Amino acid sequence: MDFKNWAARHWRIWYVSYVFMYLPWFFTTEKLITFDHPNLHVMHSPIDDLIPFCEYFIIPYCIWFFYIAVTCVFMYFKGTDTEYKRFAWSLIIGMSICMIICMIYPNCVTMRPDSLERDNIFTRIISMLWATDTSTNVFPSIHVYNSIAIHIALCKCEALENHRIVRFISLITCIFICMSTVFLKQHSVIDVAGAGVLMAVMYYFLYVPSEERRFSLRSAWSK
Repeated sequence: MDFKNWAARHWRIWYVSYVFMYLPWFFTTEKLITFDHPNLHVMHSPIDDLIPFCEYFIIPYCIWFFYIAVTCVFMYFKGTDTEYKRFAWSLIIGMSICMIICMIYPNCVTMRPDSLERDNIFTRIISMLWATDTSTNVFPSIHVYNSIAIHIALCKCEALENHRIVRFISLITCIFICMSTVFLKQHSVIDVAGAGVLMAVMYYFLYVPSEERRFSLRSAWSK
């Protein structure tokens, strides 16, 4: 088999290989940056105090994993070359920036309740989540960033142009996933806002045509 020809035909798989860099990076950072880390910044906003803890939001929080997996497979096989590249780069660059920020600016949240008042299937899942997912390295929220990136990619996908119900379901899913991060006290609203700003920047560079970017920059400098 000619490896070069195979690689050229299956070039999309090279983007998928990022996961083999990201996962070791993520888990190593989780071990290195803990609550014992010096200069750990606590992410907190007064708005966080107004948001109650609600264990039922573990449902959309866990749906995130399914949301990502299904969309990645769909874009791999159904997205055009341009759509797939934009989607892949939005995840690769965005997640890498999130990890770099956490390394340069160690951060955490301290809003998790000391104990769960009720004992049900939802609180049990949350207990398992908290046992494996620390409350450090939270800004910007990768949960939120990826959800927005996925929804944008689906809305921009030509294969779904006439499938409004799919885009609507994606929107609702994205909103509830973002809400789940603060209702489960996994993230501060600051983390959510940071993810939104990061995705806005990524959208500008990945989805806005270069001609429009140059025009907007000239207009900004001329004022």
